[in-house]
Amino acid sequence: MYALKEALGAFRRAPVLTGLASAMVGLALYVVGLFGLAAYNLELALDAVEERVEIAVYLHDDARQSEIELAQRELAALPEVRRVRYVSKREALERARAELTDFTELFTDLETNPLPQSLEIELYPGMRSPETVQRITELALAYPFVEDARYGRDWVDKLFTLRRVGAATTAVLGAAFALVAALIIGTALRIAIFARRDEIYIMRLVGARNSFIRRPFLIEGALAGLLGGLLAWLLTWGTYRLVYAYLFEIAWIPPSWVAGGLAASAIFGAVASALAIRRHLREI
Repeated sequence: MYALKEALGAFRRAPVLTGLASAMVGLALYVVGLFGLAAYNLELALDAVEERVEIAVYLHDDARQSEIELAQRELAALPEVRRVRYVSKREALERARAELTDFTELFTDLETNPLPQSLEIELYPGMRSPETVQRITELALAYPFVEDARYGRDWVDKLFTLRRVGAATTAVLGAAFALVAALIIGTALRIAIFARRDEIYIMRLVGARNSFIRRPFLIEGALAGLLGGLLAWLLTWGTYRLVYAYLFEIAWIPPSWVAGGLAASAIFGAVASALAIRRHLREI
């Protein structure tokens, strides 16, 4: 209770200095928040593209219905497969007429339907890696009544390459921004501690232990970090609303990310304050 009262008292005694430290923390974490917002929306975009990854298995026209149903059941029984859908020649023609409007004349007045019947294999999320798609494609090609099977190999490879590059970039830049934020937090709190060096010196003269002196500063650092995290959250939210309203639609980061960011800002503040007060106590 004493440490908490002293920390709150420091906020009242030097509101400008404390506010400046919290503002510096908030601006540093605001950059981290913007990066998190961009990284989350990039992940959603890649997930949306990955949802379209499926295998199209084209069948011979003379394939018997019993053979098609057997292949449909066996492929659907694979643990990676969510659903196997049969597309008849007529349905394929109707879909082509609806989706390929520029070629409407090509699909009208046909004496015979040139499009093949097919099976569309949809995979579960997380099961759409190039290796898995290639293996299931080879299993489908093993049926004698299958003419061809395609999944856009080059497109899938580029998608997962982009996902790996995005993950590596997120990890590296996220760690760099977090390190910069930690340095700024430490600098801001060192300024606050230096401004109270006389108070610390007097406490040491009257026999106060280092742990007794350190506790209020740890709480003060955690509170400053938390206030900075709240400021960063407000700035990030404001930027999100502006982008959503005037540029393009984006998604807001999950609540768990917000809670984790606020907790991390408080921990950052406490750790930075601990390092700053430890160094200052050594110098006295």
